[in-house]
Amino acid sequence: MFHTVVAGVIAAITGFASSFALVIAGLVAVGASDSQAASGLFALCLATGITCIVLPILMRVPVSFAWSTPGAALLVAAASTTQDFAAATGAFLVCGALIVLSGLWPALGRAITSIPKPIASAMLAGILFPICIAPVTAAIEQPAIAIPMVLVWLLLARLAPRWAVPAAMLVAVVGIAVIAGPAVLGSDAVVPRLEFVAPVFDPFVIVSLGLPLFIVTMAGQNVPGFAVMSTFGYQLRPRPVLVTSGAASMAAALTGGHAINLAAITAAIMASPEAAPDPRRRWIATVSSGVVYLLLGVGAGLAAAIVQASPPIIITAVAGLALLGALVTSISTALEAPAHRITAIGTFLVTASGVAVAGIGSAFWGLVVGGVLMLWLRPAVAPSPPEPIVGPHDHDD
Repeated sequence: MFHTVVAGVIAAITGFASSFALVIAGLVAVGASDSQAASGLFALCLATGITCIVLPILMRVPVSFAWSTPGAALLVAAASTTQDFAAATGAFLVCGALIVLSGLWPALGRAITSIPKPIASAMLAGILFPICIAPVTAAIEQPAIAIPMVLVWLLLARLAPRWAVPAAMLVAVVGIAVIAGPAVLGSDAVVPRLEFVAPVFDPFVIVSLGLPLFIVTMAGQNVPGFAVMSTFGYQLRPRPVLVTSGAASMAAALTGGHAINLAAITAAIMASPEAAPDPRRRWIATVSSGVVYLLLGVGAGLAAAIVQASPPIIITAVAGLALLGALVTSISTALEAPAHRITAIGTFLVTASGVAVAGIGSAFWGLVVGGVLMLWLRPAVAPSPPEPIVGPHDHDD
């Protein structure tokens, strides 16, 4: 039992430490104030913690949830789309509603997950790419913090990969504390509180932020999450998982959170034999992770204050280190089929460009360009090969 509980504790700490800075940076990028960003992180911790406790107890399987890390990266990339956090909140609500609808109407979920892999993966790679080059930029602009951070990450990536990003984040926090001093603790945002955000439903923001957030959350997180659970012998019914996570996302959106979804990487810690030899007892690890997320939520204000006191490039650099694996996977998947490599590269370039056309962000246009390229460049139906010519010495007789 102790080992099972510890597995959940490790999963929660790893998930939080690896990406909380990216969440704060993403919320601020789309217009959140310091207090709204802290509220959003707090709301995501509560939503993640509650779903990680309630659903495993009801289902008796180690189904686990996390906030959408690719979604947070999308927010960073969508900074040029909107600076109105109320409009961003409206987009978050639409994303959550679509996740619920995917659970209630399976055809929608199938439609999203049937987006061709070269296009979906290339779009995700385009979102991640500008963030993943931040460690290089940070090493030039803030070498005193960035270089030790990258070296620690590199060392642990070889010796203890699971702790590489949390350790890099710890190095960054120490460096930030030295720069900012005790003034960080004096911020009003340190005290955790939920701050209601009245949503505004802007059609342009919904198309450029809400729909791409829904797509990357479904294709980049929920689908791999189901696959991870299946790998360990758990066949989850999509409806309760999607309806629960979508409803929790909508609740979190009203106080600044963007989206939650099935966990994938941390799910492997809790659903594998590492958590418990008996598959019927591994759900306890997920419940313990939920409790830890609730406790970590109390520190959301402090986490937000530290991020706000940091040079922005440092926070983006930490996020870049955390997302390198996802970037490698998405690029590999996008370029896997030779026939669709031009389509994938086109999607990637448009998405990574960060352009906004007619007020709609680059992630949406990346999907559009990818679809057009795939239709235009699809190979013609190959003619049937000619019948072989049988020579006088080719007969068996």
